[in-house]
Amino acid sequence: MPQLVLIAADLVAIGVLVLGVYFPRHRRRDLVAAYLGVNVGVLAVSTALSSSTVGVGLGLGLFGVLSIIRLRSTELAQSEVAFYFAALALGLLGGLGAGTTGAEVLVAGLMALVVGVMWAGGHPRLMRRYRQQQVVVDRAFTDEAALVAHLEGLFDARVHQVTVQRVDLVDDTTTVDVRLELGARTAAHRPAVPVEPQMTGQLHRSDLR
Repeated sequence: MPQLVLIAADLVAIGVLVLGVYFPRHRRRDLVAAYLGVNVGVLAVSTALSSSTVGVGLGLGLFGVLSIIRLRSTELAQSEVAFYFAALALGLLGGLGAGTTGAEVLVAGLMALVVGVMWAGGHPRLMRRYRQQQVVVDRAFTDEAALVAHLEGLFDARVHQVTVQRVDLVDDTTTVDVRLELGARTAAHRPAVPVEPQMTGQLHRSDLR
């Protein structure tokens, strides 16, 4: 019975993590099937190995092997990698967590902790003004200060860090990795806007002579 409770808890946790947290934010249908399949697969294997004396060691080895295979198969964003490891962790908790007395409450709490951290850590309101982008600028910059000023004017944001990856003097381009904060550019960083002189009053013919 405790094992069935943990399996049910894992299925609820992975359902909330993938369908309630990941998909509404990232909208990648292919990774939904990947996360669910990895979680249930790890859960099944770790449950079968939980009665063995080497079950924990094999479970951790399985964790590492699956991580290497999955992460080398395609390029994932860092946030998607975190969801992948969370799905693996939930499967291991559900399969190997029945080895101790009263493990249902502890394992359920750890599952809730994993899901809660993933919900809070990737929330759109958390540091929402910060961005990281790779940009190809249509000028070859050799002066970092001039490059930062150009990027701040281009994005209307404050540049916190810029890493020049390539300067092409032939095609006159610069490839950079930039970390910026939207809406944080102070008035001192904004370029002065020239004001054209305006004439007031009426213009008489004598003024044109």
